[in-house]
Amino acid sequence: MNRQKKLQQLFKAKAKKANAKLAPKKKNTYVSKADREKLAAEAAQAPSPSPES
Repeated sequence: MNRQKKLQQLFKAKAKKANAKLAPKKKNTYVSKADREKLAAEAAQAPSPSPES
C-alpha cells in the first residue's frame, strides 16, 4: 500500500468512529434478572388507580 491509501484508510476509520458516537444508541441498557424481579415486585405492590366516572 502506498502512503496516500494508508492515510485515506486512517481518515475513513476516524470518521466512521466519530459518526458512530453521534448516532443514537439502538440497544437498551442491560437490566439484570434480580433488578427485573425487583421492578416487577414494586409494580405489583403499587396500587394502580382505577378510573372512576
